[in-house]
Amino acid sequence: MSDSTSISKPVYKVVALQLAIATGFALLTATLGTVHKGWSAAYGGAIAVIGSLMYAMIVAGGSNDANKALRTHVRAEMVKIFITVVLFALALALFQSAAWLWLILGFAVATLAYWLSLLAV
Repeated sequence: MSDSTSISKPVYKVVALQLAIATGFALLTATLGTVHKGWSAAYGGAIAVIGSLMYAMIVAGGSNDANKALRTHVRAEMVKIFITVVLFALALALFQSAAWLWLILGFAVATLAYWLSLLAV
């Protein structure tokens, strides 16, 4: 088993758990609230999951060189933040009827799920 394989599998498991929790939250919101709030929560969760997936794709190769690994993680985090800002801007422009509280809560739950998934994997 190569070094990059052992690094990349847990990274993608974290994103998969994050996606599952974000989807569950959106479904719960739609069930207990309204479908509109559920879609808003789903979009917020998707923003976090897409950013995490981009991060995972960039760092999945891994490196034994500490300087290279640090540069890769910094670059991945910058891309994640950029993608997050762009997706929130798109939400403002294209999804003006969104239930903004639920969109932000969906993002927050998915972001929390990311950190909790790191502990589980």
